[in-house]
Amino acid sequence: MFPVEIRTDRLRLRRATREEVASLELYEHGRESAASIEDVTRYVTWNPYRSPKEADEFLRRIEDRWEAGESAVYAVYPRDGEDGAGAFAGTAGLHFEWGRDTAAFGIWLRKPFRGRGYVSERARAFFEVAFDELDVSLCAAEAIPADERAVRAIADYVEAAGGSRDGEFRHRVERDGDPESTVRFSVTQAEWRDAVDERTATLRWEDVDGDE
Repeated sequence: MFPVEIRTDRLRLRRATREEVASLELYEHGRESAASIEDVTRYVTWNPYRSPKEADEFLRRIEDRWEAGESAVYAVYPRDGEDGAGAFAGTAGLHFEWGRDTAAFGIWLRKPFRGRGYVSERARAFFEVAFDELDVSLCAAEAIPADERAVRAIADYVEAAGGSRDGEFRHRVERDGDPESTVRFSVTQAEWRDAVDERTATLRWEDVDGDE
């Protein structure tokens, strides 16, 4: 149902599985991303992995959700010519609410790979997947209001795609047992088609894993 691999000008996204990303590797990458693991997850709704076992359980869950058609989570790698080419840079996901005909975007990047424009480049590719290939009517992304960098990044790529800010929603998510607000942005398929004349992300579909 979902593309196993997506390629953009600078990124290669591969379906995140335990074969693609080792549980211990995922756990260690989270730990090294900042002086404190809590800094990595300061503005997200999930808690840091306390052990490689928890990382393994996360990978198992996303494998199950992929098979169920509920979400598509990818390991992100810079392509040749980029600093750190071929290294694991983070994860990016499309999460579907089929009853609402909606796809929600998510991304986490390791610290060395932030600030390169990868968030927007991944978003452009995800718009193609959601709108062109899966015919979803609406794509959305949310961020904690205090995470100003994430809010600006989402605003930039959503507005470039013809969308807009929907507003701030109070008690939208739960973090550490407490309710938290989010800022949500969205774009409809019709808005995206009107706004985007040239597709800047090249999509490559593969039915099964294979060699280059």
